[in-house]
Amino acid sequence: MEHINSAVETLVSSSNTLFILLGAIMVFAMHAGFAFLEVGTVRHKNQVNALVKIMTDFAVSALVYFFIGYQIAYGVTFFDSAVVLSQNNGYELVKFFFLMTFAAAIPAIISGGVAERAKFYPMLISAAFIVGIVYPFFEGIIWNGNYGFQGWLESTFGAAFHDFAGSIVVHGVGGWVALAAVILLGTRNGRFRQGRLVAFAPSNIPFLALGAWILCIGWFGFNVMSAQTLDGVSGLVAVNSLMAMVGGVITAMLIGKNDPGFIHNGPLAGLVAVCAGSDIMHPIGALATGAVAGALFTVLFTWIQQKLHSVDDVLGVWPLHGVCGSWGAIAAGIFGSTSFGGLGGVSFMAQLVGTLAGIAIALVGGFAVYGATKAISGLRLTEEDEFNGADLSIHRIGSTGKE
Repeated sequence: MEHINSAVETLVSSSNTLFILLGAIMVFAMHAGFAFLEVGTVRHKNQVNALVKIMTDFAVSALVYFFIGYQIAYGVTFFDSAVVLSQNNGYELVKFFFLMTFAAAIPAIISGGVAERAKFYPMLISAAFIVGIVYPFFEGIIWNGNYGFQGWLESTFGAAFHDFAGSIVVHGVGGWVALAAVILLGTRNGRFRQGRLVAFAPSNIPFLALGAWILCIGWFGFNVMSAQTLDGVSGLVAVNSLMAMVGGVITAMLIGKNDPGFIHNGPLAGLVAVCAGSDIMHPIGALATGAVAGALFTVLFTWIQQKLHSVDDVLGVWPLHGVCGSWGAIAAGIFGSTSFGGLGGVSFMAQLVGTLAGIAIALVGGFAVYGATKAISGLRLTEEDEFNGADLSIHRIGSTGKE
């Protein structure tokens, strides 16, 4: 009997490790989606830079999260022997890998907002501070109960802040940090002439579409495998993710008047929004959440481009991740309630306060980190380098392999 119990425990442990490893790989693959989404949106002279940024940001994020960020969030270090680390089939290591791919999404989000005019190393170093300190600080508050904030919300409003897969913890933080960086950078040269907007059309719609598809597919690992153990898998999360994605596509198509840029970002808006409540919403509630998110992104991005001349957000990461992530966290408190067919256990006020806390931490952290970098080394390329493009100015090569 003891032998059977041991075998069952081993099977459960190895299954959980494999499950979360597959999730980590799927979210890791999403970074290719971030890369191609940016490559397809920026002008040809900045395509190489987009690819390089996503790769190097990921590498730096892995290092700082391994040595600093994960300890800040969860109080766990990896300085034990390999014998200790390999216990339970190395589940704790794979859990780190999974959560690190979430952390690395922060600079990938920021990258899209600051594209085409940012220096390389200053932005890379800034990303290290965001992933190593700012992001895990808020991550630990929400997902590990650090500093008693969740306990206070529960005692005050009857429920803790609920963010199953990171609408605000990951996407909201990334989007609002990006807003700070975008404001400090200023607009691209040539963006406005005589006070009128000059539209920089996407350089490659097929690449943009490829990036959107890769992200959509990987998102099911992002959401479903946030359960982190095999016995926590829920088909509700999968279907809610699907419905939110569809809702985002439909409203972006209608409001965006068939524009391919909006149509391929619409599903991403819906998926960002549903992360928080994907485990507790009814599928119709998820559809509504995604539909609102698709509309929010389309309307806000258009408004920013036409009216906010000081905010040059190239890929629209603030409305897509910052605003839609915030909406999703609040929506979890609406459509996650039993009165809207959800599973309950959430409080609208707790969701609102938690969302505002995330926005505040992201903005303070973003302005502090990028403001310090701007003061020390500057954030922007020179006017000449920006005119020549980041590919030649930084990497000495164009997307065709020629200088």
